[in-house]
Amino acid sequence: MSGEFSVQNRQRTFAIDLRLLRRITNTVLTELLAVEQFELGIHLVATPEMTQLNETFLGHSGSTDVITFNYSDPATCHPPPASTLHGEIFISIDEAVAQSRSFRSTWQSELVRYLVHGLLHLLGHDDAQPAARRKMKREEQRLLCELARRFPLSKLSRKTKVAA
Repeated sequence: MSGEFSVQNRQRTFAIDLRLLRRITNTVLTELLAVEQFELGIHLVATPEMTQLNETFLGHSGSTDVITFNYSDPATCHPPPASTLHGEIFISIDEAVAQSRSFRSTWQSELVRYLVHGLLHLLGHDDAQPAARRKMKREEQRLLCELARRFPLSKLSRKTKVAA
């Protein structure tokens, strides 16, 4: 297996243990999803940047939780599970915090859920239709549970807030 990915924290609301997030990302890519080749950028952003991305590229108003850009050549893409991926995942930490309250979860767990959700999209999963959405959600939940078993997701939060 060969691949590279980067994780950039472009938000300043919460301090995040990027080393742990990189370990989680590597595990889900190489062990749980068995992706053979990857080139991936993961960006943790705040509401203003996510809103701009959502409006500019998807034509939707307001913010959202995760946006995935797939740069793989459509001619070489395979149905899931694909063995290669190339893309970017933008994750809104503000949305993770808001959604965690709604779902009685933690924002750290939501962050990892959004990471997994983005990876599944890059691998060809689609959530546009109800049946496909249910299948994707089952796989998302399975992967999240396995990651929560292997890693202390609460440790993604560093105790100090980042200065604004």
